[in-house]
Amino acid sequence: MKATFDLVIVGAGPAGLAAARAAASSGVRIALVDDNPRAGGQVWRQGPGTGMPVAMRETLSDLIRNPNVTHYAGARVSLFSGEHEMIVSTACGSGVALSFGQLILATGARERLLPFAGWTLPGVTGAGALQALIKGGMPVEGERVVLAGSGPLLIAALATARSAGARIVAVLEQAPWRSLLRFGVSLGATPSKAFQAIHLTQGFAATRYWPGSVVREALGGERVEAVIVRRGERETTLECDRLACGYGLVPNVLLAQALGCRLTDGAIEVDDAQRTSVPGMWAAGECTGIGGMELARAEGEIAGLAASGHPIGLPLLRTRAKWKRFAQHVATAFELGEMARAHPCPETIFCRCEDVAYGEVAAHGSWRDAKLHTRCGMGPCQGRICGAAAQIYFGWNAAPPRPPFAPAPIGALMDAALAQEPE
Repeated sequence: MKATFDLVIVGAGPAGLAAARAAASSGVRIALVDDNPRAGGQVWRQGPGTGMPVAMRETLSDLIRNPNVTHYAGARVSLFSGEHEMIVSTACGSGVALSFGQLILATGARERLLPFAGWTLPGVTGAGALQALIKGGMPVEGERVVLAGSGPLLIAALATARSAGARIVAVLEQAPWRSLLRFGVSLGATPSKAFQAIHLTQGFAATRYWPGSVVREALGGERVEAVIVRRGERETTLECDRLACGYGLVPNVLLAQALGCRLTDGAIEVDDAQRTSVPGMWAAGECTGIGGMELARAEGEIAGLAASGHPIGLPLLRTRAKWKRFAQHVATAFELGEMARAHPCPETIFCRCEDVAYGEVAAHGSWRDAKLHTRCGMGPCQGRICGAAAQIYFGWNAAPPRPPFAPAPIGALMDAALAQEPE
């Protein structure tokens, strides 16, 4: 019902696990809060038939054996009830009030989805979402799959789908060839990434890979049956059973906004020790900027050491700098171009939760006005999807979130409230 910790870490992905492991060596009492049923985040998502990476297995083993670490799996932060207290809704539906001295946000990122005609058809998902579904046990063997969008996530999704028996019709990358070639050359500075790229693209020669291409429309009745692809000035139709389309990732800064942390370019602003602008709070991983697993782990370790009062060694700082340079190469190579940023037709559904069309949203001058007049962003996802699209099309920044930050049983909130009352 109520628990007190020296350090609470929100997020059990690469950054959160690295932070917990670094801080645990100091003997502080740690709570690791994550909304997934298993630790690992989206990168190390575990499911039927998936092997646990050695690095994750070692980290989890260390944490499980540590009596000072408590893992709240399948738990969501519902609200902050004080400067150093949060209400968490657990997997069993109960509520826990967690008091803490220090806080590390390792909340990761969300996939960026941009609307197009037909994107609400069954069988249309994000690229990362397809990966998650396959790792969760969804069968795709023999299905014709089109992958579209931008960034390395497409290649990772390609490898996952192909290993599950899917037939890859085409991979549509919005970035042009010249950007991809420059990125390929830059991989020479990070041999491990070059090796990873070679491993993921085994058998790639047999796949249609079309740079400078975007999905214009998904066609179908009961579910997606084909996609219309724009390649430069031409349009091509590809028949498929499934379409996975995602335009990279955006930092998940919801809790940081609620706490008043300063943001820069849509990510949590941190200093050299991963401190945020709010005293006693650190941030690490994709929520501070999209950079990949290696950067997330380095940032997490730095945050864990800093939050527990340990010194940060120069080699670790150099490792972080190395992966930050790599992240910048990725951002430059896969920056959204004019075709990807092209606005959809007025009748295209923009907010899927509330069935609001793009034309209705575009008629307003701000995110707040659009919400007030159309209910855009007021559905179950609370603007997590359409808000990212509104930022791309209109430059609108979403307002700070209102609690509860995630759906929670009323009983869980009552449990936590009762736990806060003095005896």
